[in-house]
Amino acid sequence: MPRSPSRGVVALLLSCVLLLTTAACNGDDEQSASGAATPTSTSTFEQQKLAKTRFVANAGLAAGATYQWIVKPYRAGKFTKGADGRTIALVKAGLAGAFTYNRLKAAVNNAKGDPLLSKAVAPLTAGIESLKELGTKLRKGEAGDADVGAFESVINSIKDAGKSAGAEVVERVPSTSQLGG
Repeated sequence: MPRSPSRGVVALLLSCVLLLTTAACNGDDEQSASGAATPTSTSTFEQQKLAKTRFVANAGLAAGATYQWIVKPYRAGKFTKGADGRTIALVKAGLAGAFTYNRLKAAVNNAKGDPLLSKAVAPLTAGIESLKELGTKLRKGEAGDADVGAFESVINSIKDAGKSAGAEVVERVPSTSQLGG
């Protein structure tokens, strides 16, 4: 069956229209490409408000993961040799440790958007850095009282810093898929 010439004409016209609209849109981009957009006072305020909210969310997830998969199983004796479900508890604790470290780093970055919160959280960065290797230590079953206490201490310090800056942190337990993701 031969093709009708009208199909070719329609395709050609559509192509031309697309090219012309793309070219017309690109003409406006010259101004924005040469200079960066400057934020207004409203966007700065929104960023600060959003920074505090993000801080609370990230710190809450870190606190929930620490309590649910590190502190609670440790106090229940799940990490001791011969305990029922020890391997799974250790793997979850290791994942929770890495997750907690990641969320606390994100919370500190979020805190930088709010002047009061950044001052409150700044002294805690060394404590957060000390958690970096504890996730691996938990996963291997080498964690002790001091290691679990370090997690609790850092989480409590973050909660206190948030509360003093008007951003109260509430524990939120992440799902197991969030831990692994």
